[in-house]
Amino acid sequence: MFKRSRKKWGMTLMAAVMSLSVAACSNNLGSSGGGGEAKDQSKGAMENYGVNVSFKATEPFNLPILFSDQPAYPYKKDWMLFQEITKRTGVTLQPTIVPMSDYSQKRSLLISSGDAPLVIPKTYPGEEASFVSSGAILPVSDYIDMMPNFKDKVEKWGMEKELDGLRQEDGKYYVLPGMHEEVWPDYTLLVRTDIFEKNNIPIPATWDELYTALKKLKEIYPDSIPFSDRFQFNSTLNIAATGFGTKAGWGFGNGLTYKADKDEFVYTSTTPEYKNMLTYFNKLVSEGLLDKESFTQTDDQATQKFVSGKSFVINGNSQTVVLHRTDMNKSLGEGKFSIAKITVPGGPAGQLMSGSRLENGVMILAKAKENPNFKAILQFIDWLYYSDEGEEFAKWGVEGVTYTKENGVRKLVDDINYNGLNPKGTKDLRIDYGFSGGVFAYGGTTELLQSMFSDEEKKFQEDMKKTKTVVPAEPPIPYSVEDREQATLLSTPLKDYSDQNTLKFILGERPLSQFDAFVNELKGQGLDNYVKLANKTYKAYKEKK
Repeated sequence: MFKRSRKKWGMTLMAAVMSLSVAACSNNLGSSGGGGEAKDQSKGAMENYGVNVSFKATEPFNLPILFSDQPAYPYKKDWMLFQEITKRTGVTLQPTIVPMSDYSQKRSLLISSGDAPLVIPKTYPGEEASFVSSGAILPVSDYIDMMPNFKDKVEKWGMEKELDGLRQEDGKYYVLPGMHEEVWPDYTLLVRTDIFEKNNIPIPATWDELYTALKKLKEIYPDSIPFSDRFQFNSTLNIAATGFGTKAGWGFGNGLTYKADKDEFVYTSTTPEYKNMLTYFNKLVSEGLLDKESFTQTDDQATQKFVSGKSFVINGNSQTVVLHRTDMNKSLGEGKFSIAKITVPGGPAGQLMSGSRLENGVMILAKAKENPNFKAILQFIDWLYYSDEGEEFAKWGVEGVTYTKENGVRKLVDDINYNGLNPKGTKDLRIDYGFSGGVFAYGGTTELLQSMFSDEEKKFQEDMKKTKTVVPAEPPIPYSVEDREQATLLSTPLKDYSDQNTLKFILGERPLSQFDAFVNELKGQGLDNYVKLANKTYKAYKEKK
């Protein structure tokens, strides 16, 4: 009796707090006051807004937004980015600054407490699911008719299947993802091409060829460990797993893999393909070709081994290869080395490439629909994140100030650098101006994406496109609220145990002869119930369609 009364009182108090919060936010954004629901949500909105029409609020307003602060280019309130947004659109952003390292946790706390700003970028597809049941997040799929650029790109690029993968049990999606015209890879292996060429070792096209190359390097340089990795090996596991027909590392996700021939999901780390991948990397470790410290060392430690010439292979991307060259000019001497990104090696399953055209995106609080500027907010988000003009602005900045454009070709002005594009520039596009940062600049056409690529990176992209077949997207598993909670409770310990034993199998701390025992141990932790729940949900969703 007492517990019930206390719960009722708590709900009443929470309702009062939420009402005050909505009222305060509405007042801040131009409400006429009183805290009640706005009668008209079109304040500031354009009547003639459409595809590639520049957005300009008919009445200026402030917009609270969550901002993930990247230490490599920390937030500055006087960035040209913010000044120009206000100048062009009449919208003044009011960022809540959160360190990138704490972003996910702080985002959850702010939403659950009712203190989150209206717009929440930097949300990866799937991360929104935990906020759906509370009603805190807007079902944005109900409002895309107000977002003509988003809608246009979905139709033009055929993004419907990808968006279907975001739909919850109610058939709606709650995050506006960044959208790319095509799948584009970034992470791969970086190799000392000068060492390979000096010793007549071909650049490996498969993981078996990499083994042969590493073995040859070990023979020539017996005191070295040819491959010493960063990212606790999670990036390499991710890119390698696709060629083995499985998932691992950063790509392990919910631990489920869809088998089209059976039209069902299986648990990834129990499959023969996963075991084959473990066997391969165990061989590298046992023969001294792969550094055991790759799984525990810091990125700085791994990098130091590579740039000092103690190792010859490391995982990286288009940004790290530039940073490594800068460091190696100091450690080895300019002109005394060469490094390059290689096409991701193929595996037993073929020359495959996983990836999605969706990137991190934007959540909007549900209470935004009560705001008098609601329609204008959607138009602003649509322009900034999905129009050609907005995407170019977020990436390149202001034409004539940060870059020039001639015959469609963009070029940074002489004094501004970005990721090695203009290395003699004394100012940085991100650090000094705020453009090309992770909160606003993502998604867009392939042309825009590659406009900031070096010739070397463009070649890597072309080689990947010519060599690889993209793995089809898997069907969605839209859990109900109750089933999602159950799935989370089951999946977390299963993933943790899989991660622990993946490391043990590769390092040889547990013999691969015990793989079947490992599978049985997972079953003892609820594996069968988890897979059964996933397949039940998937089949029910499929029947509804």
